[in-house]
Amino acid sequence: MALWDRLKESATTMQTQLVAKKNDLKSGAFRDASMAMCALVAAADGSIDASERRRVAQLIASNEVLQNFLAADLQRRFDEGLDKLAADFDFGKVGLLQEVAKAKKKPAEARAVIQIG
Repeated sequence: MALWDRLKESATTMQTQLVAKKNDLKSGAFRDASMAMCALVAAADGSIDASERRRVAQLIASNEVLQNFLAADLQRRFDEGLDKLAADFDFGKVGLLQEVAKAKKKPAEARAVIQIG
């Protein structure tokens, strides 16, 4: 159980860090990279389940940092990412990784994208 407690504590700490930087995380690069990361995580096992779509929809609705953006826009970008992966997984993955890489210009955004994922 100690490992589980450490994981929960780490997740709580990461969420606190994200909320503290909420006002710095309003760029289009962060928005696009976050949804690309979510699409990559959802499809990491090679399939995209309805439960994974629901989980991202819940994240969009409940995450304070993502509330900087319109929920419908985030959902559309996530769905577009999934469509790219479904059409051609390898090529779609490359495109989504390029979106994620755009966040590297700002270290705070890059860390936040990883934390969102």
